[in-house]
Amino acid sequence: MTTATGRTTPPGTIVAAFAGFLVSSIAAFAGLGVLLGMHDELVEALRVSQPAMTEEQLRSAATVTQFVVGGFALVIALVELWLAFKLRAGRNWARIVLTVFTAFQVVSLFVGQGTTLPAYGATAVAALAVIASYLPASNAYVESVKRAG
Repeated sequence: MTTATGRTTPPGTIVAAFAGFLVSSIAAFAGLGVLLGMHDELVEALRVSQPAMTEEQLRSAATVTQFVVGGFALVIALVELWLAFKLRAGRNWARIVLTVFTAFQVVSLFVGQGTTLPAYGATAVAALAVIASYLPASNAYVESVKRAG
């Protein structure tokens, strides 16, 4: 639908996909909080796998792990959030990148260890968002934005 300003309004399928990717990003941010609260568990896991390490080395390794994994997850969540806004604006390249990100999320569920129920939920929401972003109304919207741009 085109507004009086000549801009195309996103259809419900794109709005639903946008909302799904927002939820997925928020879940990633929440996961960061969980990760930061798991320092002692990480120390214990390292203690089992690296019995030669001192207590100080174990604690340092756990802290480094938290910051590296947390930083990586934060960057991915922020990029996903930015891409969701680009998708809502009708950018096909954003839809493709979000599809690739979601495929990686799905694969990580099967190869990762200690995957939580919220991770499954966030991935399911992202997968549904991808599907919504490729429905006929979404395709027509992306194409109309491409033609107008």
